[in-house]
Amino acid sequence: MVEGREAPRYRVKKPAWIEHGGDKIACTVRDLSLTGASLEVSDPRNVPEKFTLVVPEDGLKIACQVIRRAEFRLGVKFE
Repeated sequence: MVEGREAPRYRVKKPAWIEHGGDKIACTVRDLSLTGASLEVSDPRNVPEKFTLVVPEDGLKIACQVIRRAEFRLGVKFE
């Protein structure tokens, strides 16, 4: 299988949250690269197409766009 990602992803398990319009949704970053991430969420249907991902452990606050939705998972690219 050929890997089609722009940058290699690294497996992590970091608590984070999704911010949008004053709302916060808890999530866990499951893998991370320079261009995007995979997020574990309780209900991906409640997450908007664009939002800010906050990872306090890394001091990261970055704009994201959803590119893939699955049960309990989101694939996002960084903007």
